[in-house]
Order: sequence, then structure tokens, then C-alpha cells
Amino acid sequence: MNVSRLRRPIVLGSLLLVVLATVLGTAQWVRRAQATPVNTEAGAVPVQMARVSVEDLPIWISAIGNVQALNSVNVRVRVDGELQKVLFAEGQTVNAGSLLAVIDPRVYQAQVAQAQALVAKDQAQLANLRVNLERAGKLAAAKAGPTQDVDTYRAELAAQQATVQADQAALDTARLQLEFTQVKAPLTGRTGQRLLDVGAIAHGAEASGLVTITQMNPISVAFAVSQDDLAEILEENAKGALQVVAMSRDGQQEIARGQLSFIDSQVTAASGQIQLKAQFDNSSAELWPGELVSARLLVQTRRNVAVVPAEAVQLGRQGHFVYVVDAQQRVQPRQVDAATVVGGKQWIRQGLTAGETVVVQGQSRVAPGLKVVPVKTDANADLAQVNP
Repeated sequence: MNVSRLRRPIVLGSLLLVVLATVLGTAQWVRRAQATPVNTEAGAVPVQMARVSVEDLPIWISAIGNVQALNSVNVRVRVDGELQKVLFAEGQTVNAGSLLAVIDPRVYQAQVAQAQALVAKDQAQLANLRVNLERAGKLAAAKAGPTQDVDTYRAELAAQQATVQADQAALDTARLQLEFTQVKAPLTGRTGQRLLDVGAIAHGAEASGLVTITQMNPISVAFAVSQDDLAEILEENAKGALQVVAMSRDGQQEIARGQLSFIDSQVTAASGQIQLKAQFDNSSAELWPGELVSARLLVQTRRNVAVVPAEAVQLGRQGHFVYVVDAQQRVQPRQVDAATVVGGKQWIRQGLTAGETVVVQGQSRVAPGLKVVPVKTDANADLAQVNP
């Protein structure tokens, strides 16, 4: 049998398979080509763009703050004795002057009575000396008695007056000690844990006290900022108290708004920061002493300034620059004076005007004079972005 005749059908079959694969591949390529939109801007680089807008830009300084009470008092008993009554509950809000506890007053009532009796006795002696002095004076004037008696009674009267004054001071002290048996709130605030129980013997010398009362409203937030911001803060605060916003620790939720109330008298040398405090109305008790919050200080609001998305600004050898898109959709780099970034927006002091278009994303793929085409963005994109 001829071998060439056997190979001929095999070769023909192989050729048919190749032709069939080519036809199928060509058909798939045609379908893909028809489904793919034709780029009318051949050679243009797709980038994301945004227009320069003019806005009022608030200038904020953010820092970690600590909530502090304006006043916190450890209420201590001032006399010794048995604690007979406790008239507050832990965690209760009490008013200034309200009765918190009662110490056994009987000992101090007796001391007051004793001091009153001593005053009465010495006042009676004082009255008797006045009568004797008056009688001796009359006898001496009538030459019926020695003048020495007048001098003696006058000296005794002065000494007795001093004794009565001392007795009155002792009585006032006894009354004050009796008053101290009633422990009263020195300020309006929230009570902490009770440190003494009914029946315990209280001592005025004890440092632990009865309870701690913390003022909750108003309340303050202490925070520190860089010394580089101090001059601007002082200048703006001289025009009026600056606004401070207390945010949650992650900076996502606003808690309260207040005003700057304190600027420390010196910068901390170790950190280069200055301590500030802001005061807040805390009638709803949203701020709690000791709590960590994010404090945002509104230094000023810049009116009608040019802003672009912060991603548009690049840093080069000569400073900050942006890629500006001209009417022919070609990009050119331009040096700008970039200032503060607020909420993802870059304040441009000089170099851009409202309405100009800049490249926001894709700067690494462009070069001066290169043509670009805007890419579509999703529905959540910034309203300033340019659609094709």
C-alpha cells in the first residue's frame, strides 16, 4: 500500500480543523469588537477631573481632648461624731446648700448651752461693775469717796468687757461646730460613691470624706494644639470667643458645641504645644468628666476661596502643582500656592480660578501637552467632578 495515499486524508482533515478554528476565532473577535465602544479620542489618556469651585472654607484645628469638670469637691465632715443620717443617693444630682448628712449634734448642743451660760454670767458681772463704777464716780464727785475706787472699777469694767467678748467668741464657735453637724452640699452637681455609712464614727481629720460632688453643667474640655497655631488663635479670639465642637473619639459624631474659654499662659517646652480649654453647656449630660473626645476648634472661615479636591494637588521639586485641562483637553502643569486641607478639599491661595478643570486622579499617566479624556464616575462621586 502507498504510504502517501494514507497520509493525504490526515493532512486534509488537519487543514479543515485549522480553517474551522480560524473562522470561529474571527467570529468571536468580530462580536467583541462590536460590543466594545470605539474610542473617538485615539491616544487620549482617561483621567478623573474636577472643576475649581469657590466656597466659604472653615479652618478647623483638631486635637484629642479630655472632659473636665469645672468644680469637683470632696465633701468632708468637719466635726467628730456618729453619722446619724445620710440624705442622698449615690449618683444623685444635688443642689448647692442641700442637706447631705447629719452628725450626732447632742455634744455640740451642750457646748452651745454651756457657752451661753458663761456669757450670761459674765454679762451680769459686767452690769454690776457698771453700777459700782457709776456709784463710785458720784461719791468721788461729792468728795464722799476716794477717786481710787473710780479707777479700780474702771479697770475691772474693761477687763470684764474683754471677758464677755471672749465668752461671745466661744459661743459663736460652739454654734458653728453645731452647724457643722449638718453636712451640706457646697455646689450643685452629681454625687459619687458614698464613703461613710450610717452609724460610722466620722472624724474631721479624715481625708477620705463623705462623698465627692462633681459639677456637670457647665463643663469643660481641655486639649492642646501646636504652638505654630497660637498667633492665629490669639488674633481671632481677640475678635470674639472661638467656637469649639466636641466630637466622639473617632470624630464621626458631634456631641456638643461650646466656646474657647482658656488659653494657657505658656507653651509646654517638652511638646511645643499650648493648653486650651473650651466650656460647654451640658444640661443633657452628653459630656462626662474624664471622657476622651475629639475637639475641633474653628479658627476662622475663609470667604470665597478657590478649592479643589485634595487629590488634585501634587508635590514637585518647585512645590505644589496641579494639572490643568485646557479647552483642547490637553494638560499643563501649573504651580499653585496650596494652603489648608479641610474635609478633603484643598484651599488654593493662588494659581487657579473658578471654573478651571484639573486632574484629580490619573496624574501618573499624563505629561505636559498630552490629551486626556474624562472617565465616568459612579453615582457617589463628588458633584464637582466633570462627566464626559
